[in-house]
Amino acid sequence: MSEAPDFAKGDGLLPAIAQDAETGEILMMAYMNAESYAETLATGRAVYFSRSRQKLWRKGEESGNVQQVRDVFLDCDDDTILLKVNQIGDAACHTGYRSCFYRRVTPEGLEVVGKKVFDPDEVYKK
Repeated sequence: MSEAPDFAKGDGLLPAIAQDAETGEILMMAYMNAESYAETLATGRAVYFSRSRQKLWRKGEESGNVQQVRDVFLDCDDDTILLKVNQIGDAACHTGYRSCFYRRVTPEGLEVVGKKVFDPDEVYKK
């Protein structure tokens, strides 16, 4: 058993799941590299690695919807990270929903089961 994630297993990136520390709701899944993991531990604020932008992504740096980390867990293989967080702001998802998992798969197709809590066009104004 190691003391840190094994980033070599994921070619430098490992999945990181953010879970609401109070309710247990799964908020999102992103990726972390060694640098984002170290910054998360040092600051107590969730920091991920954006694959699309190829840089560190400090959750909430644009939206204000930050994640304060309460606990960090590693799975048994040291290749998945679980962050139990206090979600500051109503949404973890950049599309405006509380959770990125706001759509349920049904035989008829995707069903939106989450509630939109902000308009991304207003928040991100790009």
